[in-house]
Amino acid sequence: MTRAIYQITGSDAAPFLQGLITNDIAKLEHGLVYAAILTPQGKYLADFFLFQRDDVILLDVDAGIAPGLIQRLNMYRLRANVQITPSDLLVTRGTGPAPEGAFDDPRHSTLGWRLYGNSEGDDGTDWDALRVAQCVPETGIELTPDTFILEAGFERLNGVDFRKGCYVGQEVTARMKHKTELRKGFATVDINGSAPVGSDISAEGKAAGTLFTQSGGRAIAYLRFDRARGPMQASDATVRYPSA
Repeated sequence: MTRAIYQITGSDAAPFLQGLITNDIAKLEHGLVYAAILTPQGKYLADFFLFQRDDVILLDVDAGIAPGLIQRLNMYRLRANVQITPSDLLVTRGTGPAPEGAFDDPRHSTLGWRLYGNSEGDDGTDWDALRVAQCVPETGIELTPDTFILEAGFERLNGVDFRKGCYVGQEVTARMKHKTELRKGFATVDINGSAPVGSDISAEGKAAGTLFTQSGGRAIAYLRFDRARGPMQASDATVRYPSA
């Protein structure tokens, strides 16, 4: 886990973020906020956590996508009184008793806590096993630029707010929300054998999805739900949905 922390300051910081991110900035009063920034077409660009300390908003993002995210935020900044600067804070995470000052991970209760301070790392938890069990997508693995956040479970993971008003990509996201049912999306599947991340899943010779993180006989897969029936194949592995 390599994370980058930035502080976002200035009198316009909160309204600036409110007009861009998928979640409601007002939730910072209650703890850590999980959110994303989207393209105007509603596709994923980056996901991150936000928290507040001494009236400063801080952003915790995967270091691999941090430069692109900061570039995008600065593109939208225009004349707003907003400054985005690197922070010296580091993040530690764990699932045992939470240390003082830690935040609960807002995505799911089993994902434990995150603590921001002068050290980084974790407590040795098998994070892939937890993510697979709860179908929590990861930056750069399941979450890629082709992703729609509702197909990635952002509503279930407390990463999107449908009452906060407009943000970039909101119209597409709202339309998907009001569909009767999503036809595609991430799900936890059973897997017998193993296959490389990104392997195609087929059912009766037809494309049915893509396989991602695997742990303990289960995996996260992106599926076409109308084809995800019976035993499916991913390379040399057999995949079944729904997971038992």
